[in-house]
Amino acid sequence: MRKLLAAATLGAAAALAMTAATLPAAAESLLRFVPHADLAVIDPYWTGAYITRNYGYMVYDTLFAVDSAWQPHPQMVESWTASDDGLVWDFRLRDGLAFHDGQPVRGADVVASLKRWGVRNDSYGQPLLAAASAIEATGERQFRITLKERFPVLQALATLTAPTPFILPERLAQMDPFTQIKDPTGSGPFKMAMSDWQPGHQVVFQRNAAYVPRAEPPAWATGGKQVKLDRVEWQYIPDAATALNALNQGEVDYWENLSNDYVPSLAHDPNVTVSDGTGYIGTVRFNQLYPPFDNMKMRQAVLAVVDQRDYMAAVAGDPVNWRTCASVWACAWQGADPAGGEVLAGPRDFDKARRLIAEAGYKGERIVLVDPTDIPQLHAQALVTNELLKRLGLDVDLATSEWGTAIRRINSRESPAQGGWNVYVTSFAAFDMVNPATNRMLRANGTASPPGWPTDAVLEKLRADWFRAADDQERADIARRIQQRAFEVVPYIPTGEYRARSAYRSDLTGRIEAPLPFLWNIDKGRRG
Repeated sequence: MRKLLAAATLGAAAALAMTAATLPAAAESLLRFVPHADLAVIDPYWTGAYITRNYGYMVYDTLFAVDSAWQPHPQMVESWTASDDGLVWDFRLRDGLAFHDGQPVRGADVVASLKRWGVRNDSYGQPLLAAASAIEATGERQFRITLKERFPVLQALATLTAPTPFILPERLAQMDPFTQIKDPTGSGPFKMAMSDWQPGHQVVFQRNAAYVPRAEPPAWATGGKQVKLDRVEWQYIPDAATALNALNQGEVDYWENLSNDYVPSLAHDPNVTVSDGTGYIGTVRFNQLYPPFDNMKMRQAVLAVVDQRDYMAAVAGDPVNWRTCASVWACAWQGADPAGGEVLAGPRDFDKARRLIAEAGYKGERIVLVDPTDIPQLHAQALVTNELLKRLGLDVDLATSEWGTAIRRINSRESPAQGGWNVYVTSFAAFDMVNPATNRMLRANGTASPPGWPTDAVLEKLRADWFRAADDQERADIARRIQQRAFEVVPYIPTGEYRARSAYRSDLTGRIEAPLPFLWNIDKGRRG
């Protein structure tokens, strides 16, 4: 066996880290955080919704994580080895890992978690299960992954893409993957206070005094998760103006999803800091289980009339906040649109679109378009889509709700008439759209795909070929073919790339600059 890395923690360093993380403050320290949406689902594998993923990082831990250079580093894992042929991977967990109920984290917990995650995760999880001949516990703190073919194991275990491979107790992970878990027991740096959870209003987390952080400094999701606050309250404020006022008045400390419209007014406020922001990519997604978008020509018709400039102007306003990105892959913030997306980058063609609709045999079916009004960027995309579909002569029902309700509807495979949907809009962090593994919207394996549930054997084969590719050049060639096929069968339409910013009170220290709101390491100045 070839040893790749042994991440050992010296006893003195671990003791120092633990003391720093668990030392109680003289008075309870509180962080009030305004998340981008209401938390409706606490099963970390059930949905790819970012709000559930962000909750997961509060209460669970991961085996590996990535830093800002996208390099995987151990988190719960202490050491690991891989065979020379890359097919047998052995892992050992760190000492001192425990769930919130006091039970130790075991190899059996990891195995059950990875198997449940693998069923629900359509980026790295399902391919990992397909590539593995066995995932098994080999001791109280050990587990092994045996592969039938080479696979990027560390990248899969470290992925930020939701659903993320958080580790659950075996008793929870063994539940049916298609039954939601309601128990928030994890082993992460915070505990969810279930008795204080008020859906539609607030989620409360308390410091996990038993958590033992790593000794390394934090970097994105890696390193020591030092908890310096006794309590964190997620306060859901759907109205942006109300959230802005609360931040200005110091009634909240951290606002995750700052509208770009408010950036100029906050730029000169010494009490508030605005983050530089990260790239997000808008999408229009079709339900392919029901008419009319089960017909490829209907999806092609919408693609023929989309202008990303209309979407981005509505979503992010000033062009400094956005760029067109006529690609299924994330674009560099500067530079020209990449090749391969000419069908999206070209001029709109309403005549072609109406011809395709006629050829598809559209029968006037009512189209349910999900409109999450509490997330400004998504609401703007829904309104642009609504007008576009109406211009094509389609009968559109704009189904407005807050994002928590929208998520439940989007995950339903019921017909649109029975509470389902035909079209929804959402956005993905650019890091989730960089390759065929992370871009979940390109999965096309029917009901095992993300909501929308497309079926296309060509896309699936190309994706499998990408995982098996011998080198970067072969992977790049396959990625180009995937893009070409995606613009033929249209599983979704990219609407452009925009900056998403956060704002926080300037007396917060230790905030980790990352594309996710990691709330460990933050300390807060005392205000009267």
